[in-house]
Amino acid sequence: MTDTAARPRIERLRSGRIGLLLNHPLSTYYLLVGTTLLLLVLGLIMVLSASSIESFRVFGSAYTLAQRQAMFAVLGVVAMYFASRTSVQFWRAFAWVLMVIAFVLLVSVLVIGVEVAGQRNWIDLFGPFRLQPSEFAKIALVVWGANLLSRPGKEPHSWRTLLMPLIPVAGAMMILVLAEGDFGNTLMLAAITGGILFAAGAPMRLFGALTGALLLGVLLLTLAAPYRMERFTSWLNPDADRLGFGWQVSQGQFALGTGGFWGVGLGASREKWGSLPEAHTDFIFPVIGEELGLAGTLSVLALFGLLAFAIFRLARNTQDSFVRLAAAGVGSWVVIQAVINIGGVLGLLPITGVPLPLVSYGGSSLVPTLVALGMLMAFAKSEPDARRALRRRSTAEALRRR
Repeated sequence: MTDTAARPRIERLRSGRIGLLLNHPLSTYYLLVGTTLLLLVLGLIMVLSASSIESFRVFGSAYTLAQRQAMFAVLGVVAMYFASRTSVQFWRAFAWVLMVIAFVLLVSVLVIGVEVAGQRNWIDLFGPFRLQPSEFAKIALVVWGANLLSRPGKEPHSWRTLLMPLIPVAGAMMILVLAEGDFGNTLMLAAITGGILFAAGAPMRLFGALTGALLLGVLLLTLAAPYRMERFTSWLNPDADRLGFGWQVSQGQFALGTGGFWGVGLGASREKWGSLPEAHTDFIFPVIGEELGLAGTLSVLALFGLLAFAIFRLARNTQDSFVRLAAAGVGSWVVIQAVINIGGVLGLLPITGVPLPLVSYGGSSLVPTLVALGMLMAFAKSEPDARRALRRRSTAEALRRR
């Protein structure tokens, strides 16, 4: 058989294997676990590399920030494991509790919070550790919103049942976060609300009205704060202020450009020596591009693409309305935050100060994200076909032990 004749058969075999894997009852669960852990491991490696210079300058050790991130990762993975063992009923039961805790924290940070980089959105815990309530508010809004709109009587064609009390409560939460100076997470709360409403079947004219109101609010807030206006104008024309507000984007793009296809090598970044601000937090993606090259950045994009595919596949296939809405909320949170972060780095979007999920440094962002993904893992395992597959596996293992 010639190579030309054999090629279609090989392609059919490959597509058949891929189709078989994707049709497995637990494929969504495995995709969620695999992509989450791969992004987490990549993030730990890149935080170790990107934070070494800043860590040595501040703490006298190149490993302090990386050690803290590893501790956050361990806590997050443990929390993710326990979340993956829960049920839909568990999250429904605690939906209001989570929302009350979120509001208490958001109000408390305005009273007892500490200011970091011009934003009063942190609460001191002990030692060097702080809590950012706006990150906890994301998972609270996901669970509460999904529980609210999945209750009997919430018909998607009724504007009143969709908007009341979701929009007032979410709006109050956004106002509190905005009062802290956290514009980025305000946008993320809006994205979560929009994702839940879309999955609930809200009409497009409602989205048009809400989008118009959101854009008007963003415009007014931008005009009201000179630093936001300067960020916006520097995004429109980075060359106008390359040594000021355009510096971070310019250095980030320079790092991406010097990486080539394979990168300069892990740990060999030159930008992290002080030229690139926030190299281990909001701007860790350029360090990935510099050290691991185009291959590294495309791998990150592919992993986020697979994670988005798994989340929205769960939302599409489930018969449980709570699971569908919660998956849409978490998917909007993780995917849109990744798009905003990477878009800001590339100069395609204005910089909003949100970290790259699962990759950037920061326990307040990492732990809630892992808990939310653990919740989706539990939902993926609780699907009827997945439960039957797990029972068959348990039965087979029990017979092998005899």
